[in-house]
Amino acid sequence: MTIEQSYREIFYIRKLKRRFDKRTGKFMIDITYETAVPNPTNRIINVAEAFGLGLDQKEKFTVYENVELKISPTDIAYITGDSGSGKSTLLKALEADIRQDLSLKCININDIQPEPNKPLIETVGKNLEEALELLSRVGLNDAFLFLRTYEQLSDGQKYRYKIAKMVESQAQFWIMDEFAATLDRDTAKIVAFNLQKLARQNGKAVLAATTHTDLFEDLNPSVHIHKRFGKEITINYYPNQPAKECSLVKEMHVEKGAPADYKALSIFHYRSSCLPPPRKIFTLKRGNELCGVIVYSYPPLTVFGRSKVWKGNHKQLQKEISTITRVVIHPKYRTIGLGAKIVRETLPLAETPYVETLAVMAKYNPFFEKAGMQKITESKPNPHLKKAIEKLDALGLTPNMLQNQKYNVEKIREVGKEKILKIIIELSKKGAVPRKRLLSTKHAYPSHTEFKKKIKTLEEEDLALILKKLCFLAQTKIYLFWQREQS
Repeated sequence: MTIEQSYREIFYIRKLKRRFDKRTGKFMIDITYETAVPNPTNRIINVAEAFGLGLDQKEKFTVYENVELKISPTDIAYITGDSGSGKSTLLKALEADIRQDLSLKCININDIQPEPNKPLIETVGKNLEEALELLSRVGLNDAFLFLRTYEQLSDGQKYRYKIAKMVESQAQFWIMDEFAATLDRDTAKIVAFNLQKLARQNGKAVLAATTHTDLFEDLNPSVHIHKRFGKEITINYYPNQPAKECSLVKEMHVEKGAPADYKALSIFHYRSSCLPPPRKIFTLKRGNELCGVIVYSYPPLTVFGRSKVWKGNHKQLQKEISTITRVVIHPKYRTIGLGAKIVRETLPLAETPYVETLAVMAKYNPFFEKAGMQKITESKPNPHLKKAIEKLDALGLTPNMLQNQKYNVEKIREVGKEKILKIIIELSKKGAVPRKRLLSTKHAYPSHTEFKKKIKTLEEEDLALILKKLCFLAQTKIYLFWQREQS
């Protein structure tokens, strides 16, 4: 059995025995390599003479001898060791046994072939909802990331995307050689933490091999195999329990912030850099590094869902309720529980007995609830608005792409303004959305006639912005509420 075509003359496996014992659930492995001096050249002859080597001399190297491993279909196996010690060889042997003897489906991260020219949102999940959930679970929950292609991602984001594809595959074993080797160590720890969390939530097994030993705490393996050169190997078994928190979280703290802190992270928020008048701002920092920010604002006069949990006049409203209007976590640190941490630790600091928020992503990432807020109700888009989005889709304007203004401009030019205006004007006529939310007009509550007259004068860029606003209005929103405990 050869390893690589170019080494066929000098390097091959002399002994390869793999066997899976179904009764004990153990893998038994023996692997011995043999090397021989290649076809002689002048340099090879000179080296052989200098070191007293015979040109027909062969050397045997036993890498694994009577090794027994017990790895179940839900274990997290962490294989570490120096380069060249045999980690990849072990991984390949285990993968072969799992496929042949256990007849279980494996997915190898190196076999995942992303679609290079499609937005991420189009490449995972059976539908939009499933796609949003998968991408959010691996930390790719930035609205702008949904619209990027795989090639436009960073190395860390590419790794997270591949993990989403592993989850989607439904394979029982996730195989990962050179695990997180190309990532900076902070990102590697975050990826390791998320990987074990997702695998355990889904009842899957992970076989991850790497030279790095700094991922133990975040991967929290149930099986740790450390391979040294030669036959030396150490195998330890641990309870198969999820890691309590990512190791980086221990290094972070909450402190008071300022509008400049939100501005620094606003580029990572799907709404805009525009900030409602803030009441309180808090930051999440790791040393001096800004990792997250939360903004508490004054409450609006009306918001759906509030009447279910609070009643009072305008004066009481401003005194008793704060509204969380922004929570931004730096993309690098997403999916390790920082959203819940910054909300949970700042709710008591808001200095009002009640806190509310209206969130879109709460449906896919329930960090507000994890922080102690209560989900009160969920809004559904107006059926006429939903129909309008469907009509735009029929014209070729993909609904989940409408958040991208540049995309909207291109589609307006491609389809023509008149067809799009017709759909929006019909929507206004039916009163399906507040006209003021779409278009700035002279009157606070513009009539359909005023709306229709002004919208026909808009340039492509302004019409593209209206399409973007329609996309936001069509999203499902969740109203959440928190009440300070009575002392």
